[in-house]
Amino acid sequence: MTQAQTLACHAASTTTCRAHTRVYRDGALVEEGFPVERISDLLDEPANVVWLDLLLPTREDLAVVTEELGLHPLAIDDAVNENQRPKLDRYEDHLFLSAYTVVVDPKSAELTTGEVAAFITRRALVTVRKSEHVDLQHLLDRWDGSADQAGSGVAFLLHGLLDLLVDRHFEAVQVLDDHIEDLEDALFDPQPRSQELQRRSFEMRKSLVVLRRVVLPMREVVNTLMRRETQIVGPDMAPYFQDVYDHVLRATEWTESLRDLVSTILETNLTLQGNRLNEVMRRLTAWAAILAVTTAVTGFYGQNVPYPGFGKQSGFYFSLVVLLTLTGGLFVGFKKRGWL
Repeated sequence: MTQAQTLACHAASTTTCRAHTRVYRDGALVEEGFPVERISDLLDEPANVVWLDLLLPTREDLAVVTEELGLHPLAIDDAVNENQRPKLDRYEDHLFLSAYTVVVDPKSAELTTGEVAAFITRRALVTVRKSEHVDLQHLLDRWDGSADQAGSGVAFLLHGLLDLLVDRHFEAVQVLDDHIEDLEDALFDPQPRSQELQRRSFEMRKSLVVLRRVVLPMREVVNTLMRRETQIVGPDMAPYFQDVYDHVLRATEWTESLRDLVSTILETNLTLQGNRLNEVMRRLTAWAAILAVTTAVTGFYGQNVPYPGFGKQSGFYFSLVVLLTLTGGLFVGFKKRGWL
């Protein structure tokens, strides 16, 4: 944690959770780490734009924010309760955003989500992180790296947040895509690994289902933010939000294609298993036919009745020639047909 973040954590004494605060004036960062109760005073100046971040807040912590910004009780409930679907709710004087960041384990492809909520007013952005998977330092780095856009106010802050979340979605899709390529290689491995392939495919499909549930609703979220009636995104920031929207569409389409690809891999694996089974059964049937001939010949000569060569050494050699001729002929015939 940086020195500024440490200062911000201790400065917001009215909350029991970790809090971070910033204020921008005329597009420049002028103060950081001030107490939450000063937000309403800072917003009295029309040139100020305020950002507040809360990590794992309680309802009492959000009550302070409600008093400062006049937030709707239903939005407060959604910010406290977990497992909200990604959405954008509109209230009389503010918006409520719910979204997720995702992290994929590079080895196991297990996907972990981190929920984040945001209250959006015309001159204030309040982010509520419900887990530490949302990296605050990366968000601050994005804002500081594009400080020339800070004059756009809340739209600038909101773009940095959405851009970070969508980039995490893209990174997750790329990791899962790499794992699916490994599945494709294992699919046609000379040494079949059907059980491992099925297990990994199931884990991959489960991660893709969770990722789709997170990514797909973001299309409507970003699209709604860009509408004029929200009065959040101005003409100067519209191209940047359009870029985020394009990334959301690409992540969505990529996720859908990966889900179809995993299904195709599972179907192909079942088909290959059936083909291998048919190959094994064909070989076993061919060998059974060869053994049936040997059994028939030896059984015939094992009858306890006189036959040509009975009781003589020549009879043994004759039966052996018949046995080898018939089995050899069957072996050559099956080999030509590819049954052996």
